[in-house]
Amino acid sequence: QGQLVESGGRLVQAGGSLRLSCAASGRAFSSYAMGWFRQAPGKEREFVAAINWNGGTTGYADSVKGRFTVSRDNAKNTVYLQMNSLSPEDTAVYFCAASLRYRTDSQYSYWGQGTQVTVSS
Repeated sequence: QGQLVESGGRLVQAGGSLRLSCAASGRAFSSYAMGWFRQAPGKEREFVAAINWNGGTTGYADSVKGRFTVSRDNAKNTVYLQMNSLSPEDTAVYFCAASLRYRTDSQYSYWGQGTQVTVSS
C-alpha cells in the first residue's frame, strides 16, 4: 500500500509564505500525477493544484493562481506546494493525493492525512 505524508503546515501571518511537502512511499509514485486539495472548516474539500508525473503539466484553482506553485522531486518521492501572499481565506487542512493520471477533480486514488495551515490577519 502506498502512503502519503504531508508536512509544513503551521500558523503564519497574512502576507507570509509556507512550503508544504508531501512525502510518498510504498509505491512508484514517481509515475503518478499528484494533487493538492484543502478543506476549510464547514466547507467541502476543494482542488488547489495538480502536477503530472514529470512536472511538465501543472494546474491551479483560480483562487491560488499566481500565488501558489506546485513542484515535485521524483528522486526524493516528494511533492511540494509553495504558497505565497497567504491570506486568512487560505486557512484550511491541506491534503496531497495521487492519481495514475493527471486530473483536477477529486477522483484521486491515494490521500494523505493532511496538514493544518492557519493564516492570521
